[in-house]
Amino acid sequence: MSDVAAIESFVKKYKNLKTEIAKVIIGQEAVVDQILISIFSGGHALLIGVPGLAKTLMVNTISQALGLNFKRIQFTPDLMPSDILGSEILDENRNFKFIKGPVFANIILADEINRTPPKTQAALLEAMQERSVTVSGHHYKLDLPYFVLATQNPIEQEGTYPLPEAQLDRFMFAINLDYPTFEEEVAVVKATTSDIQNKVSALFTAQEIVDIQQLLRRIPVADNVVEYAVKMTGKTRPNSPQAADLVKNYIDWGAGPRASQNLILAAKTHAAIHGKFSPDMENVQAVAYSIFKHRIIKNYKAEAEGISEEQIITSLF
Repeated sequence: MSDVAAIESFVKKYKNLKTEIAKVIIGQEAVVDQILISIFSGGHALLIGVPGLAKTLMVNTISQALGLNFKRIQFTPDLMPSDILGSEILDENRNFKFIKGPVFANIILADEINRTPPKTQAALLEAMQERSVTVSGHHYKLDLPYFVLATQNPIEQEGTYPLPEAQLDRFMFAINLDYPTFEEEVAVVKATTSDIQNKVSALFTAQEIVDIQQLLRRIPVADNVVEYAVKMTGKTRPNSPQAADLVKNYIDWGAGPRASQNLILAAKTHAAIHGKFSPDMENVQAVAYSIFKHRIIKNYKAEAEGISEEQIITSLF
């Protein structure tokens, strides 16, 4: 199959995938789109939302529809790295045997990742970046595709361990999950208080998703679109000569080169799911908010004057 035919086939399958997910998840279309874009682009996502907005259900449903293995890790202050990665035990023949932890799955839901100390947060770093795990000097490769979706509760920050900037930078998207609309909430209550259970069918296999990830990377991008993405990232850095006034006044630190890479990868996927064979500047703008949101650090002046990340990112276009 040629790449053009493969993209056309992917567009159809993507529409069916959204329909399948909508059997269980009501509304939240933009959030589902962003999670799927990050999976197909080969990135990870950070989901920020208050409790009870069906974050776990959403990830579980997406993993079922994609035909992938799903594991949930509830992060707590007493969680140790070995609880995630696995540990070596002595078997009945007095030989050491490695028991794999929950990190060995295709989709990991890292629930309330900021509840656990940095030592345990860092245990996910190698898995996220290298798609491998090192335990007791042994190197274990993780199954592909590999996707981490971490959640954070934006309300309660007491007794939490905020993710350091270097770890935040490893997430392709920071996705805000808002309350449903009145109509959506009515539909949710009706669906979840009856005994009807909707079954989600698997539309993909793990190998198909890996093939799609490689296909999307082969999508050509015009030089002016790449330059536009890199310039946009450069404008977030307050010391840069092309920085906007808003950035110079209200930002302490801007985004690094990973933001430019993610802008292009996400723009390719965003273009493909809309049936385009090459991304343009509109595709870059469409994914920019979620890519820059967690990578720009506002100063106290921005907090005091109520300047939001959205206002600053809009000024970059």
